[in-house]
Amino acid sequence: VEEAVNLGKTGNIIQRYKELKNLERENKEYELEISFDESAIEDVINEKCLAFDVDPVDATITRENGKFVITDGQTGVGVDVDASIQLVVDSLKEWNKDDTSIDLAVEITQPNATKEDFENVGDLLATFSTSYSSSTSARAANVDNGAKLINGTVVLPEETFSTYETISPFTVDNGYYLAGSYLQGQVVDSLGGGICQVSTTLYNAVLRAELEVTERHNHSMIVGYVDPSADAAIAESAGKDFKFVNITDSPIYIEAITSGRKITFNIYGHETRPSNRTVEYKSVTLTTTEPTGVKYTIDSTLLFGQQKQTQAAHTGYTAKLYKHVYIDGEETEVTEVNYSSYKAEPAYVSVGTSWGDEASIAALTAAVATNDVATVTATIDSLAGVVNQAAALQAQAAAVAAQEAAAQAAGE
Repeated sequence: VEEAVNLGKTGNIIQRYKELKNLERENKEYELEISFDESAIEDVINEKCLAFDVDPVDATITRENGKFVITDGQTGVGVDVDASIQLVVDSLKEWNKDDTSIDLAVEITQPNATKEDFENVGDLLATFSTSYSSSTSARAANVDNGAKLINGTVVLPEETFSTYETISPFTVDNGYYLAGSYLQGQVVDSLGGGICQVSTTLYNAVLRAELEVTERHNHSMIVGYVDPSADAAIAESAGKDFKFVNITDSPIYIEAITSGRKITFNIYGHETRPSNRTVEYKSVTLTTTEPTGVKYTIDSTLLFGQQKQTQAAHTGYTAKLYKHVYIDGEETEVTEVNYSSYKAEPAYVSVGTSWGDEASIAALTAAVATNDVATVTATIDSLAGVVNQAAALQAQAAAVAAQEAAAQAAGE
């Protein structure tokens, strides 16, 4: 329309005169070119067509009654929006104004795991167990919970497994209890205390399956359920995680079992290692540091002068873990796996101040601040009279409380 309106009105005088004279002899025809609002077409496709997309569904594998059960996956189908916009535009350019339909472009999306991928998962690549028979009920519950959260995990080839991401958050809602854990050289109660035994047990199974460990940290102090340098700590505050990559040609399946206060990890996959090849891991202690002294703290709930050990001393170590490879029983290769350093920590002892007088408590507090065993012992000995008096006062108070309780019971 703009071109028609401006016909004979643009250019020099000769051009304008010629265009007007030509128009007197014959009509001037303009080719109409249809264009489209592609953003509007995109909106229609997004609003009306993407609802029919079908997401791919991975095949699944579970272990039930000692056997693997595999369910098939499903191929995904989704609209290719950009290609479909072009199809609509091209179709409308040839549109004869009659009712029509346009086949949109679609993409076929394969699932990450298919039934065929899992058909080779049946070989036991490695197994490892540790005992938590001496654990408190809360710590044992945390170990059981961590194992339950990992059990049944499938790790695809070249995929990275994060222990922390799998077992966190460390909350009551996620099944955890308060139990002892290491923090800056002390054993303190925290939600999920004991979970490092789960990561450590898995670490040893992963080593024996010869998967690729990409992150591992030792504890700040030595643990008793594996050899030095064979542990793998998890610490949310310190950003410590245990990670590994599945470098095999098939998925791996992690089975976690807790029974009789023993945790076991079995790693299943497709065994491609020669049957005459075996691996063994040996811990070598490099240095040993014995703890010295005692760390004292005041406890107002304990009787004056009474001492109570709240944490045993921990010997310090440096150690290395080595991998030994054997062919037909003959050692052919030794490689260093990791190096670990564990701090030496003295015993922690609480000293009571209950029923002591102000001056005696001040003297005992000053002695405790020295963290010197001889000084603390000598101070308590010098205050033997106060110690005896505190014991007598405590006994007297207990007797009065018992009499009051008996009187109340008789009145009821």
